[in-house]
Amino acid sequence: MAVSTKLFADPTALAAAFAADFAAWVDAQPGVTLTVALSGGSTPKRLFELWADQFSDKIDWSRIEFFWGDERCVPPEDAESNYGVAKELLFDRISIPGENIHRVKGEASPEQECNRYEQEIQRIVPADRDGNPQFDLIILGMGDDGHTASIFPHQNEFLKSPKVCEVATHPQSGQQRVTLTGRVLDAAKKVTVLVTGAGKADVLAEVINKQGAFADYPVSHVDAEDTCFYVDQAAAAKLS
Repeated sequence: MAVSTKLFADPTALAAAFAADFAAWVDAQPGVTLTVALSGGSTPKRLFELWADQFSDKIDWSRIEFFWGDERCVPPEDAESNYGVAKELLFDRISIPGENIHRVKGEASPEQECNRYEQEIQRIVPADRDGNPQFDLIILGMGDDGHTASIFPHQNEFLKSPKVCEVATHPQSGQQRVTLTGRVLDAAKKVTVLVTGAGKADVLAEVINKQGAFADYPVSHVDAEDTCFYVDQAAAAKLS
């Protein structure tokens, strides 16, 4: 695995840089359909707004098949819905075929939706030589507890699950979520982890430097071919 780190002054600068890098990445692959899994959280909100405001006519959105790395088991109109946020800030403001948007149906039975989403991913996302769905790009975040997607430290077994998706449980709220598993994260051609905020500085330092309790953090185990952490100054405060 090739892990790199890019440092930015603040969340706004980070989102702007990744928005531009994404556009360049798409342009560099003309005529190719690209599979991309989105993340939830505050930084992606800035990213979605930038894509809609500055790149709506600069990216061929019709070539991108959008999925999600994880989703909360709530209806799409719920404020916590990752799909709902992306729809409002991005999809409603760009020209993209509806069939290119592959949402997790958070209003459905979690177990049934987990199985249905797994089948949809396997139908659309090409497999690698080991039979794993291989996304062109997966965008991730990192929680204060080192979780990524919705793989939390108390469910680290999802890192080695043979399934494409699992039903996760948030350790504090008990909220259920559908998440991609470690095998899918690792199979991606490219993974970008967006990390902002001083509250993540300690965990990020352990993850990047492979020190302390880094092995307990799910994000430490992402082993994609090309993994890049986009980090703001606050989150990077304790990096060596």
